[in-house]
Amino acid sequence: MHMEAVLKFSSQHPKPAGLILQYGTAGFRSRAEHLDHVMYRMGLLAVLRSKKTKSVIGVMVTASHNPEEDNGVKLVDPLGEMLAQEWEVYATDLANAEEQGLPSVLNDIIQKESIDIKQEAFIAIGRDTRPSSTVLSSAVIDGVTALASKFHDYGLVTTPQLHYVICCRNTNGRYGQPTVDGYYQKLSKAFNDLVKQDPGCGDKSICLTVDGANGIGALKLKEMEQYLQSALSVKLYNDGSEGKLNFQCGADYVKVQQKPPEGIEKKPGERCCSFDGDADRIVYFYNDDAGNFHLLDGDKIATLISTFIKELLVQIDLNLKMAVVQTAYANGSSTRYLENVMKVPVYCAKTGVKHLHHKAQEFDIGVYFEANGHGTVLFSRTAEEQIRQLVSSEITDDKRKAAKMLVNTIDLINQTVGDAISDMLVIEAILCLKRLTVQKWDEIYTDLPNRQLKVKVADRKVIETTDAERRTTTPAGLQEKVDYLVKNYNLARAFVRPSGTEDVVRVYAEADTQENADALAYEVSLAVYELAGGVGEVPKPLR
Repeated sequence: MHMEAVLKFSSQHPKPAGLILQYGTAGFRSRAEHLDHVMYRMGLLAVLRSKKTKSVIGVMVTASHNPEEDNGVKLVDPLGEMLAQEWEVYATDLANAEEQGLPSVLNDIIQKESIDIKQEAFIAIGRDTRPSSTVLSSAVIDGVTALASKFHDYGLVTTPQLHYVICCRNTNGRYGQPTVDGYYQKLSKAFNDLVKQDPGCGDKSICLTVDGANGIGALKLKEMEQYLQSALSVKLYNDGSEGKLNFQCGADYVKVQQKPPEGIEKKPGERCCSFDGDADRIVYFYNDDAGNFHLLDGDKIATLISTFIKELLVQIDLNLKMAVVQTAYANGSSTRYLENVMKVPVYCAKTGVKHLHHKAQEFDIGVYFEANGHGTVLFSRTAEEQIRQLVSSEITDDKRKAAKMLVNTIDLINQTVGDAISDMLVIEAILCLKRLTVQKWDEIYTDLPNRQLKVKVADRKVIETTDAERRTTTPAGLQEKVDYLVKNYNLARAFVRPSGTEDVVRVYAEADTQENADALAYEVSLAVYELAGGVGEVPKPLR
C-alpha cells in the first residue's frame, strides 16, 4: 500500500478541524470550501471499491439541486447503481478520520473486505458546472494517483451520463458505447425509431419548453439536439449563459414553490419541463387558460409511463410481473389510480432512490419515481430478452409493432439511474404516440392538495420511523398526535420524517382542499416543534 504517498497528498487536502460529515443517499453534500479533503479521500475509496469489485467505479462531483455555493460527491457502483450501502459507512469513516489516522482506516477497509491491493483499479470521474467542481475533481484525481491507479476524467457530464458510462464499461459495451457520444446515439436512435412508428410524430410536431436550471443538463441537451433529427424542437431557458445554478429555477424550485421558474415566457397550455442541477430529476408544468399553475411531478410521470408500458404488454400478451414503487410523498390519488384503474400493483419504499431502485429490481418491470421527479424504469434481463425475441418471431403485425415500441422504450430509458434527458424523451414520445396534450395527461387523475413544510430541531435523530417512513416510533406521543390531527380533515393523511442531511424534520400533509392541507401541515409541524425539540421560531399558520 502506498501509505507515504497517501499522507503526502493528504497534506495538500487538509481536513477542517471539527468538521463531521455523513455519506447519505446523495453522497456527501456541504459548502464547497469544506469538501476538498472529502474529494481526495473519495478518490482513495473509489480505488479500493474498484479493486474489490474488479470493475470501473465512478466518482461524480455534484450537489444536484443544492445552491451553487454547495458541492458534493457520490460514488457509482459497477452497473451504474449508487454505492453499496455497507460502503457508505466506510465513506463516512474515511471522510471524518484525522489525517494521521488515514492509513489505519484504509487498512481496516482492506482487511474487512479482503481486498487484493495488487488488483488493478480504474476510476471514471465526472463533474457538474459549479465553479468549485473543477478544483474538487482534481482532488479526487489526487486520491486515485496516491494509490497509483488509473483514471479517465470525463469532465463536464450529467450525473446520469456518468452512471451510463460506468454500466457500459463494466458490461463490455452490451449496454451501449461508454462515451457521451455513445449516450447521445443510443437514446436518440431509440427516440427517433419510437416516434417514427407514428407518421404524425416525425415532422417537428413535438415542441417543448425546457428549464435547464442553469446547469449541466442545459449544456448537454444543446449537444444532443443535433442527434434528434426533426422529431423534437426545444426552446431552452436558463441555459447557464447568464443565470445562477438552481436559483429561482430548476425542478426542485418548481416542485417546492409550486410555480414556474423565473424568466420563462410561455403561453397558456404550453408544455414545459424543468431539470435539476445535475439533470437526474425532471418535472413538467403548464399554466391553464385562467393563468393557474399546474405541476406534473414524479407521480404523474410514473403513471404516464407505466400506463403506456402496461398497454403494450397487453397488446403483445406477455405475462410479465410489473409494479410501480413510490415513497410516502406520492400523492394518494396517483396510488388509487394505479391500483384501481390500471390494476398495477403499487409498493412503498423509504425515501431515497436507492431504496426504490432495490425494490423495483424485484419485478420483471419496475417503474419507480419519487414525487420530486427522480426515477426510471427497470427491465429484468429475462423480460428484456422475451420482449426482444418477440420482434423476430411469427406474430401479427400489430403485436410486432407493439413489441418494437417496447424495445425502443427499453433502449430509450436509462436504467442505471433517474435521468432528466432520457425521461423527457420517453414522456415526449408517449404524449405524441397517444395524442395527449399536457392538459389531457394532467386530467388522468386529480392530485389531492398537499403541503410540505420543515421544522428546525436540535437533533433530527430524535425522530425514528417505520412503515417506509409513514409512521413515527419516537418521540413518544408524536404519532398519536398526528393520527388525531388527520382525523379532523377529509381525505387526509400526514407523516413526518427526519431529513437525511440537516437537523430539520420534514412534514407532509394532504387533504381534500388546499386550505385543509395547509392547516393540517401547520398543526403537524407545531406538534413536531413541541414534541421533537424544535428550535428557532415557532411554526406559524400558512394563512
